[in-house]
Formats: sequence, structure tokens, C-alpha cells
Amino acid sequence: MKFNSDEIASVIQAEIQQYGSTIDVREVGTVLEVGDGIARVYGLSNVMSGEMVEFPSGVTGLAFNLEEKSVGVIILGDYLSIKEGDEVRALGKLLSVPAGDAVIGRVLDPLGNPLDGKGPVNATITRPVELIATGVAERQPVHEPMQTGIKAIDAMTPIGRGQRELIIGDRKTGKTAVAIDAIVNQKGKGVKCFYVAIGQKDSSVALVIDALEKNGAMEFTTVIVAGASAPAPLQYVAPYAGTAMAEHFMYNGGHALIVYDDLSKQAVAYRQLSLLMRRPPGREAFPGDVFYCHSRLLERSAKLSKELGGGSITSLPIIETLEGEVSAYIPTNVISITDGQIYLQPDLFFAGIRPAMNVGISVSRVGGNAQIKAMKKVAGGLRLDLASFRELEAFAQLGTELDPATQSKLDRGYRMVELLKQAQYQPMDVAEQIISIYAGTRGHLDEVAVDRVRDFEIGLLSYVRDRKPDLLVKIREVADLTPEIEEAIKSAISTFKASFR
Repeated sequence: MKFNSDEIASVIQAEIQQYGSTIDVREVGTVLEVGDGIARVYGLSNVMSGEMVEFPSGVTGLAFNLEEKSVGVIILGDYLSIKEGDEVRALGKLLSVPAGDAVIGRVLDPLGNPLDGKGPVNATITRPVELIATGVAERQPVHEPMQTGIKAIDAMTPIGRGQRELIIGDRKTGKTAVAIDAIVNQKGKGVKCFYVAIGQKDSSVALVIDALEKNGAMEFTTVIVAGASAPAPLQYVAPYAGTAMAEHFMYNGGHALIVYDDLSKQAVAYRQLSLLMRRPPGREAFPGDVFYCHSRLLERSAKLSKELGGGSITSLPIIETLEGEVSAYIPTNVISITDGQIYLQPDLFFAGIRPAMNVGISVSRVGGNAQIKAMKKVAGGLRLDLASFRELEAFAQLGTELDPATQSKLDRGYRMVELLKQAQYQPMDVAEQIISIYAGTRGHLDEVAVDRVRDFEIGLLSYVRDRKPDLLVKIREVADLTPEIEEAIKSAISTFKASFR
């Protein structure tokens, strides 16, 4: 067999030209044990806390526990595809999710993968899931209203842009309904909304998405789903991922509203991971840093200073209580982090008072700063009046004789309760709320029978819409209850009342 020296030379020359001096350097480890959504990995001596690692099956994990001999990794995906002895590779980067306009209107998992069958998310921007919250100097006090469209909330526990208002109550008391109404009411206001479902049934999440679509709210809303069947690591990461997506808009001068539904399930997922990682348990078997888990999440909601563009994230965390136990561990933790709470009571809910808000316990620590002046003047004493009405009502059940002043206070209380009832997915414009509450607090409903109050309100508002549209425009523009506007509201109510039968 003859060798052609020219051929050999050309092959060697081609090899020399194509030779790359790059060495593939990877930090690898070996899976010691795996199960229940966590893996213990030997090696990876330089891995950082929160760094991403990759398993041979393509599943990613997050370095969660850094121990002397091994690393505890939480697995973000299907842990059944990972076997003992598998090679694990450190990726040298932190967990990030897609952000920007590409995620709006989509249903995603906590890693930013689409769940809605509308194709891939073509995002050019990614943001780290964990980020240190803005400092004190970079914020400004809450002063812009974030209208929910729910009379009882906007009048008595107002929410401002950049606020964190907790929605708390037993199961099936309408917590999600309040949050969804707040999202629906942001239509046309330039606020991007994010709904994070943690540990919810897939059927419940499907109903929420359907409600948002029917009410035209899905065009400005992103739904992040870590359902009841999702592994605990994904349920734990979900709220941080949603916040990272919302932060893109806040840091670009926009406004976002985020709903965490609900943080009690995230705390349970975090407890599960911590116990599997053998971290020492504390009260109610939660780890010692469960407070930090929630505080570092909710501190990321803020109203930025003017120098940083004045953007904001408003968050509505939801917490489920058991048998109204507000003094349990997780509820007290989150109450102490947030700027107020809306407490929903089962007895009121079953009595048909919806939203079933307990006025005595519900509070907004931002108060009147988050209300327009007109609403502040109309609903100023409403919360105290209703709280004292509840006490009087309990006293009146004893069957004692009441003096006329007390009786009239009771009668007005019954009418106000009736007036503050509101159907779901029917958020009200702030100008209409002001007219409606003005009629109640200034005694214009005192002669109307209690069972006709709702009819009176519907009739009054449609009368104002049809005959006095300029009054609504003026209330919105001036945003104050000037003597002239008050006179116009009074005359509209009197004219309508004369014709109301």
C-alpha cells in the first residue's frame, strides 16, 4: 500500500489550522442520593448558594444547602429522571427568568416556560429571580391611589401604589375574588398585573384565567403557576420569579400589581425543603428563616424615588388562616411585614355580605395618603361608624329598649352594610363610588327601605351616567369635594329620589 505524502501533509495542516487551544473547564460533582425534590451532591466545592446546577437529563437545580462534605440541591423539575451517581455540572450563574413585554398575557411556570400552548416566550430580557430590595433612600412614601374598584376597600382600607396590603381569611371567604377584582379594575390604567398561583388546584387556576379573559384583563396580566402537583422547589421559587418579572416594569418607570395566592402554601413548601435538608425546625416545624423568606420577597414591592423614575410594585399577598386563627406563626409574620390587612370573615361571607370584610380588624397603614381628597372627605368616618355599628348590633340583640339616637345609628348602619355589598367582577369607577357613599353617609338613604338600597344605588348611578355625565368627569378631574361638586351631587340625589319608587 502506497502512502501519498502530500495527502498526509494536507491532513496534518488542516488539523493544525482547526486546533483550538480552549480547554473545557467545568466544575462537576456526583449525585449521592436523590428523592422528594432534593439531591445531595458530592464535589462542587466552589459552588455558590443560589447558583444553578445541571443534571444529565437537562433538569436544573439550585444550590440550597452548602455543607462541609456535600451540597444540598433543590431540583426545579422532574427529579425522577435523576439517578444516583449522575454527574452534576455547576453553571456559574444565578437563576433568571424572562421579563419585559413578551411575558404579558401569558401563562408561565416559575422558570418562565409557557403553559398556555401559545408558543415560546420570545423575551430578549432576563432578570435574576433573587434580588436585594431597594434601600430606604431610593424610595418615596406611598401617595398615589391604586384603586381596586371595590367600594368597601377603596373607602375604608385604601391601597396606594407601592403598598403591600395583606388579604387574610379562612378558606372560601373570597380572598382570590378581591384580588382578581383589583386586577380587572386596572384595565386602561397602564398597570401590568401578575398573578402567582402557589399550590392551587389546576381547576381553580383555570377558572381564574377564564375570568381574567372574559373581563378583558388577560391582555395586561401574566399568570405564573406552580400548582398543587408541582414539586415543592417550584412552589418555593414561584413568588420570587413573579416579582422579578414585575420589577422590570418598576425599574423602567412603570407600575405593576402582583398577587401572591397564597404565601401560606409557599411557607409549607419551604418548610418541606428545609426539613428534607435537615435544617433545624422551629415553631410549628417551620425553619428559623421563614420570616426572612417572606420579608425579602415583600420588601421588593416599593414606590421608587423620582430620580429612579417613580415606578412601583404594589403587592397583595394572600394568607389562609385556619378557623380564623390570625395569631398563628405565618399570619403574624406576614401581618408584621405588610402595610395593612384586609380581614375576610366567614360569618359575614355566609350572611351574604360580600366582600366579607371585618371592618374592625382590617386596616391600611398608609391611610388617607392613598385616597383622592373627595373620597377622604366622603368616607372619613365610615370605618369607625361601621365598627361601632357592629358593637351596637350585638348589643341590640339582647332585646333592650333603644333610645331614638341609637336606633337611627343602627338603621343607618344596616343601610351602609347593604350599600357596601358588591358583586364579583363588577369593579366601580372612583367617581361613582364617591356618589354612592355620599348618599349613604350623608343620610340620603335613611328613608329608603333596607331591601331597596341596592336598587336605589343602581338607579342613582345609571341616572347620573345618563343625565349628569359631566358630574362624573368633574369629580375625576378635580378629585376633591368642592362646595360646587357637593351641591351638584346633592341635587342629583334629590332629583332621582323624587322619582324613585
